[in-house]
Formats: sequence, structure tokens, C-alpha cells
Amino acid sequence: MPLTAGTRLGLYEILAPIGAGGMGEVYRARDPKLKRDVAIKVLPTTYASDEERLRRFEQEAQAAGALNHPNITAVYELGSHDGSPYIVTELLEGETLRGRLAGGALPVRKATDYAIQTAKGLAAAHEKGIVHRDLKPENLFVTNDGRVKILDFGLAKLTQADGAGPQTNLPTAAGTEPGVVMGTLGYMSPEQVKGKTADARSDIFSFGAILHEMLSGSRAFHRDTAAETMSAILREEPPDLSATNKNVQPGLERVVRHCLEKSPEERFHSAHDLAFDLESLSGTSSSAIAARPPAASRFRPLPLLAGALAAAALLAGGYFVGKSKGISEPPSFKQLTYRKGAIWGARFGSDGKTILTTAAWDGKPAEIYVSRPDSPESRPFGIPGADLAAVSSSGEVAVFLGADFHTAFTRPGTLARVSATGGAPRALLENIDYADWSPDGKELAVVRIEKGKRRIEFPPGKVLYETTGWIGNPRVSPDGRRIAFLDHGAINDDGGSVAVVDLSGKKTRISPVYGTASGLAWSPDGREVWYTAAEAGSNRILHSATLSGKTRTLARVAGSLTLQDVTRDGRVLISHDTGQIGVIARGAGAEAKEVDLSWLDWSLMADISDDGRFVVFTEAGEGGGKGYSIYLRALDGSPAVRLGEGSAQSISRDGKQVLAFVGSPEAPEIAIYPTGAGEAKKLPAGGLALRAARWLPDGRHFLAVGAEKGHELRTYAFDVEGGAPRPVTPEGYRGIQISPDGKRLVGRGPKGATFVYAIEGGEPKEVPGIEATWALVGWLPDGRLLLRKGGSTELPARVYALDPETGREELWREFLPADATGLNGLIAFKSAPNGAYAYSVFRTLSILYLVEGVR
Repeated sequence: MPLTAGTRLGLYEILAPIGAGGMGEVYRARDPKLKRDVAIKVLPTTYASDEERLRRFEQEAQAAGALNHPNITAVYELGSHDGSPYIVTELLEGETLRGRLAGGALPVRKATDYAIQTAKGLAAAHEKGIVHRDLKPENLFVTNDGRVKILDFGLAKLTQADGAGPQTNLPTAAGTEPGVVMGTLGYMSPEQVKGKTADARSDIFSFGAILHEMLSGSRAFHRDTAAETMSAILREEPPDLSATNKNVQPGLERVVRHCLEKSPEERFHSAHDLAFDLESLSGTSSSAIAARPPAASRFRPLPLLAGALAAAALLAGGYFVGKSKGISEPPSFKQLTYRKGAIWGARFGSDGKTILTTAAWDGKPAEIYVSRPDSPESRPFGIPGADLAAVSSSGEVAVFLGADFHTAFTRPGTLARVSATGGAPRALLENIDYADWSPDGKELAVVRIEKGKRRIEFPPGKVLYETTGWIGNPRVSPDGRRIAFLDHGAINDDGGSVAVVDLSGKKTRISPVYGTASGLAWSPDGREVWYTAAEAGSNRILHSATLSGKTRTLARVAGSLTLQDVTRDGRVLISHDTGQIGVIARGAGAEAKEVDLSWLDWSLMADISDDGRFVVFTEAGEGGGKGYSIYLRALDGSPAVRLGEGSAQSISRDGKQVLAFVGSPEAPEIAIYPTGAGEAKKLPAGGLALRAARWLPDGRHFLAVGAEKGHELRTYAFDVEGGAPRPVTPEGYRGIQISPDGKRLVGRGPKGATFVYAIEGGEPKEVPGIEATWALVGWLPDGRLLLRKGGSTELPARVYALDPETGREELWREFLPADATGLNGLIAFKSAPNGAYAYSVFRTLSILYLVEGVR
């Protein structure tokens, strides 16, 4: 029976009904203790009759309640009323994504924004082991300020007696109109349709179906009957997005296709990787994205970018917008740092001429340096390992001692004060994240960690604001009456908004919520707050906001900016952060050493020749051009030779031919480039969508992983003289790592298991002792397999040799380049029979600029 206004559920007073559906009724209610309105979902009494089912629901709902992420609906409490369980959540104002889709496809920018937010929410849940299992537009809510919230974590599992089975009993809206069941069924993954257990990869498939619908305006797998819809999910591909929306760039379509792979193993490995790819696409051209590696860990000031080589030139002619509609006179830029490394923070000295910078230069540990704009030189401040916090008007410097520079976003330490002329620091407070001086230089505003929460104290001990998220870049206003800061909702994400809190503790949000925000300072006149942020993606731009919440754009340039400081006379410190991928290789022999063979901005390793003398790589960034470029380079460091357009795959064992893909992965051509004199040759792909390829020893045949439309991936053999490709493995089994004798290959099968196959035929043989998360690197001449454990950011990287017959393993090599400057991860390992090897390094670098003329 529906609840009436005034009914109490625990301490909550029902105010009005919001809606009803197959999962129960939803009400608006009042929390008298905290004086806020909440939403209460009352579940049917039938769920309470199965104690085991209800127990599992409570466990999962409690786990969901422990999540603290801006893109997941907050769960406050579980309870029971007249035998019916209920769940109390935050009250949202807005509409579901289904409502937004009623008018058809969304603009690409808006769809990408919603997708990034959803992927970040999924990543946070999956990290806690929580899988949604029923992701669909009805379970995504878009608030009035554009924030996406994932609804009903935990409720999907309640509908099943166990973890398996399709969820065809779940309606997607109130009522029984035709197609209601299809709303859920159309977003199920193939493994759910087959009655198998749903995991995080199932959520990624559902996500792909939703993103496809946002971009096309129609459901990816909707058919007239349930049976036809299930068949489409299992066997068919959704219509090409380019056929329905010409504004969808190829890189974005590839992301959708990757989400919708029939085999879970072929989808994105994590929602973090998915969010990374989407952010990259939203911030750069599609030509610089498709061949990028899985996402590395995201460090606080260092978003991952392409276009490193062009960034400085574009900065010098930056596009600035003044307060009027016209463009103001361009400001001047002066480069202040020239060393290679990452910048963690910078401030003007009290004299307005000295500059203090926390940086990790040339692979050395981070420390504070002192410099002047009129000189490119800098000197250490004299406190090794310290992190700059703030500089007072009286000349004192606040620093952090014992800060951990390997953490994401925050690095708490012991706050200390020291004279600008040097000397021993005096410790003040422990567990402090950020700090800033008052205008008179007598007091410090601090962000303190206390019992898992962050709080602003000014002066220390007086709490003005507290949050379970994190607080970034607090700055005291020139009049000392307010503190501006970045308010981040989740501890593992840098999305957030600009807020101001006064001395009475009244907090006001003065900006939209951004996908990334880092860097903040008051404007010279104190009437605005200047900050660097981006609505989506990672390319932050310079904004301003008045205390009434009116925002405008101050600077938009290629790449990502981080605001460091602003003086009273209007000079600005800004760092520009870029990401690069390079190649490191080592030849055979005990005397050989690693050499850096990086060429342009995004040198992604493809293969190393059997004699260990040459590497082949793809330039997949701005330097490589729209279709990417393939380069051959000798380990002696001589200049790289461009072979042609495309994505490099393999170099033949005699070193004379390079195999490559040209064009879209869904409809590629196969190119064969000679490494010396000769003409390039192109072959048709036989109607296959191709993923990877590798030469067989004879140089006349090669293997490629691909799939016919509507089928799962498998390995095919190709003849360079032409003819139809020959299937080598059953559907669902794929791999191209070929044994030294050319008779076997190793690859993946169902559920991520590793198998060895005979290329000329036979049954796949499973290899014991290999986990699905380990990366296959190749073979050793003695028949052992090379595998990498751990993710791409684990340093040093460790590669193991494993006997495929026994599963016995031992450490083969550890990898850590001599130049660890800005290092974020190591990827794409390749080895030669003689022990030579090569891999790609992923690093982020920063340059500090002095900018004058910002208005």
C-alpha cells in the first residue's frame, strides 16, 4: 500500500511520492536530524521473505553505501517498514538519462561528458568489488547541474536467486507497455544472455550500449521480440555510428566498439582505462588517440596529453578572452624552467621577483628550487625532500616535510615554517594536506586530515568546512575574510568545483562541477577567483569566477594548464604539462646498454628484429599525422626511417619486411613495407576487423587476430600472395605470439585462460599457472613463455619466464630505465631470440611560465 504524507519510516517523515516501478515505490522524505530532504525507496515485501536473498542485498547495499564518489548516488541508510525493506539515498533533482534521450541523440560533447562521468563512477564501484549488473539509461540520473549519478547499485543483484542468469524480469519503467522488458534486455552483456555470472566487464558492455544510444538516438540491440534481441546481442554488431551521426569521430566509435566486444576478455580491462580513453578523445584530435596504450595511474598535476612538441609554440600565441566580447591584446609568455621533469607547485617570493618551485628534475627526487625570471638557473632551497606549501608577505615559507610524491592528488605531511633565507624548518602540525598564509603573514589556513575527513581550519583549530572528499589549493582572500578552494567529491578523483567559505563557516559554490580541476588563486583585485579546470577530458584551461558565481574563460591553449600563483600586479605563474611515449631498447650481449630510441611525441613499440639490431614503432601522436606513421630505427641510434602510413605490427624474421594495418581497425588494409629498397604492397583483410598481426618464420605467411561481423575473435593465417584467410583457432580463441620453431602460438581463450595451439591444427592446450591479468610478452628460444605481471604503472616492471608444460616460473628481468624523469609506466615489451629487447616508456613533463597581461 502506498505511503501517505506524514508517515514515518524510522526518523524520516514521508513528504510525497516520487514514482513507482517493479522495484518498489520511491518517496521524498525529510531527515529532521540533518534538516535535509532525502529519497526513500521501499522495496516489495516479497524480497523480505527470502532471508538469504535479503542478506546478500543488505551486504551489497552496505558496500554501495561505503562508496564516496560524485557520480554514484549516496546511500545513507537501510531499514525496514512493516516487513518491507527500504533504502535511504540522497535526493536528486533532474531527470534520468532515459528522459534526456526522449528527444533523440545527444550532442557528441554532451554524450562524451556523460560517458566520462559514468565511467568514473563505475571505476570507483568496481575497485570496491561492486558490480551493477543492470546498467541502463533508467539507472543513470542527470542532475540539473549536469552531474551524472548512477542509481541502484545493489538492487540488481536482489532480483536474482544467485549471481547468474539473465535479468529479463526487470522492468525499466512503470507500467506494462510493449518493450518494457526489452529496455533492460537490450543492455545485457552476451554472458548475461547466456546465463553466466556478470562481472565488471558486463557493466562495460552495458555502458557501451548506452553510449551507442546517446550518440545514435536508437538502441543498439533492440528488436521486436526478446528472442531476437538476445540473438542480436550474441551475434550481431550495432549499426555504424558514422551512418547515423557524422559528428562522431572514428576514435569515439572505436571506444564504443571496444566496449561492445562479444568476448569479455576483448573489452576494456577496466572502467579506469575506458574513462582515460574517453577523456583523451574529449581533449585532443582523434588521430592522436586510437593507438594509445591502457591508461596509467593518474598523478595529481600531470594529466596525460598528446601534442607535446607543438604545445610551447601554441602557448606563445595563446588564445585569450578578455572581459569584453573582443579578444584582448595577447599576453606575454616567458619560459622559466628548462630542465626535464615534473612540477608539483610554484609560488612567487614575498619580493614578487623570486620564484620558489617544487620539482622533480632529471629523474631526481622532488625538492624546492629558487630562481628568478631573469635567469634560467635555479638553486636548491636547502631542504631535501620538502614540498612547498606557501610564501608569506613577511618572507616566511611554509613547507611540508615527509610528503609522499607518489600518491594521487593529495600528499599529506608535516607542516613546517622556515625563513626565506634558509635555515632549519620548525615543525608546526601533522597530517596537513595544503596550507596558505593570511595576507598579513601571521596565520596559516590549513587543510587537516582528521578521522578520514578533510577540513579547512583558519586559524588552525577553528574548523570552517569539513568533507569526506578532499580539498585542494586553499587560498586566503586579500582582505582575509574568505578562503577559496577546490572542493573535490571523491578522494580518488580530481573532479570538483570552486567554493568559497567565510570566517563563519558559510560555504558557497561559485563554479560548475568540472571533470578535472587543479590550481587556484585570487585575482589581483580580489574580486574573482582564478582557477584551471576542464569540464571533460584532461586539458585544463584558465577560468575565473566571481563570488556570485559568474564565470568566464581567461585562457585556452593546446594542452593542459595548472595555475600556480598570481601577484597583486597581475603576473601569473602557470605550468604546462604534457605526456610522451618513447622507446627504450637494449641489444644482445653482456656489454650492451639500454639506449633511448624515442623519435617524435608518441613512439609506441611494435617489434624488435630477430638479430636485435632494429626496432619498429608507430608514431601515434601529433607528429605521426592523421593515419599514424611507421618508423624503423637501428639500435646504434642512427636516425629513424619512415616506412609509411599505418600502425606497425611485426618485422619479419629476416628483417626485410614490416607488417602493418592501414585505415580503420574495423575495415583495414594490410600493408607490407620493405625495410630496404622495394615497393610497398597492400592486401585485403578478407572482410575481417583486425586487432593484431605477426609474421610466421617463412616471411610468406602471417597470423592475425580478427573477427567476421557478428562473430567472436579468432586467429587467422594469411598468405602474402593473396587468397582467403584461413582460420587457425576456434572462435573465442586468439593469439599471435609464435613459438621459435613457428609451429605453435600462445594466446587467450574463454574467461581469459591461456592456451597453446598448433598452427597446423589440433585442440587448444591450456597452460597452467597463468592469470588472466598477466600480459603475454613472447617466447624464449628454449620454449618458455615470457609474461609480465602487474599493471603498466608497476615499477620496476617484472617479466617472468614460464614453462608451458609445468607452469613453473622464474624472474627473467626487471625493467626500470636509467632516466626515470616523469615516469608513469612501461608498456609494449618485445624480445629477440638473442636476448635483445625493447619497450615503450610513458612519462609526463612540465614547463613553468611567467605570464603577463592576463585580464
